[in-house]
Amino acid sequence: MTRRLLATAGAAVVLAAAAVLPDPAWAQANEQFMPVLVYRTGPYAVNGIPFADGYSDYLNMLNERDGGINGVKLVIEECETGYATDRGVECYERLKGKGPTGAALFNPLSTGITYALMDRAPVDKIPVITMGYGRTEAADGSVVPWAFPILGTYWSAADIAMNYISKEVGGVAKLKGKRIALVYHDSPYGKEPIPVLRKLAQDYGFRFDELPVTHPGVEQKATWLQIRQNRPDYVLLWGWGVMNSTSIKEAAAVNFPRERMVGVWWSGAEPDVRPGGDQSKGYKALALHTTGSGATAHEDIRRFVYDRGKGKGKREEIGEVLYNRGMMNAVLATEAIRTAQERYGKKPLTGEQVRWGIENLNITEARIQDLGLVGMMRPVKLSCSDHEGGSRARVHQWDGQKWVILTDWIEANQKMLRPMVEAAAKKYGEEKKITARDCAKTS
Repeated sequence: MTRRLLATAGAAVVLAAAAVLPDPAWAQANEQFMPVLVYRTGPYAVNGIPFADGYSDYLNMLNERDGGINGVKLVIEECETGYATDRGVECYERLKGKGPTGAALFNPLSTGITYALMDRAPVDKIPVITMGYGRTEAADGSVVPWAFPILGTYWSAADIAMNYISKEVGGVAKLKGKRIALVYHDSPYGKEPIPVLRKLAQDYGFRFDELPVTHPGVEQKATWLQIRQNRPDYVLLWGWGVMNSTSIKEAAAVNFPRERMVGVWWSGAEPDVRPGGDQSKGYKALALHTTGSGATAHEDIRRFVYDRGKGKGKREEIGEVLYNRGMMNAVLATEAIRTAQERYGKKPLTGEQVRWGIENLNITEARIQDLGLVGMMRPVKLSCSDHEGGSRARVHQWDGQKWVILTDWIEANQKMLRPMVEAAAKKYGEEKKITARDCAKTS
């Protein structure tokens, strides 16, 4: 073999080795890699941007104020998905191995991407947090250990919405003979609540209309002409991005009262109602948390992030619905890491170690006060069998300028939902050949 060939072969060996070895820059780094899947472009950007801003701003605040988590700096890298499942999977594959210990966790902000990652997460041992979305089966952690629909599944949301409507009409018995329409994004996200709504329709005797809307949701005239013809008593809206504001405008066009529309918690933010102007007044939606920017954590974000020129978004948008939701997701992620550090040490953790931290997460009232989030969130505690941590929401209404809370916390009926969740999880486990864990033996 010639010297040139030897040199070429040697270079190839070096390059191949470099491709599989960790980045030398990470070798001794006391850093935790935090991938952030975002969609700042496309038809869903109007909702994706404030969420991404709140998520990254909170992580940056911890870095600027505290030096990270117990001295471990958070390294943040965004990857644009455009809300497309294939691009979400590409981002996951590209980012999962970064950092000294790999990705800590993923938060897809997409039910479709979540579906795709649920087969990959157990293999790669990286947890997936899906706060308020994703596959409902994942609430049963004994069967689905790596996914966490914390604070609420869409089955819980559907039950909470119908609980509210039943009170509006004078009680559950008064639902009989009523007509409820679901206008939903024709995707895994929009289809998730249908099994519960079908069951409730059967149990309580109301008629249930299923009205899918094709991506991205800007063409809805036929849907709302059907609503004008059918004259439902209430419309549930399971939309996202431009679909939400389009639904509200089309409702106004056919004179359907916005007071009798109830959106899921992903259809109840400022970008959903502002485009409609006065037409949006009276529209209602579920609320997982409060709006407003008066919490201590907000003050710290302004002081340590925006005053230093490191904010992701606009200062005046701090505290809006989806900004706060992004913040809360970052809180859940970082508190899970903090919990895991108590067991595994104050160092960069693997995804498997972080998974233990999520499953043992226990954010108490006292901890909420320490976090500077009093009034913004409720306590949450997870376990091996319960990856949802209970589900409660309030209903808020748009008054033309701001969201106004109408109700106290409404709790989902877990006596009805849990057997459905366990049955769905069992079926999922059989399809995927998953052996359920004995949670009584899990520590």
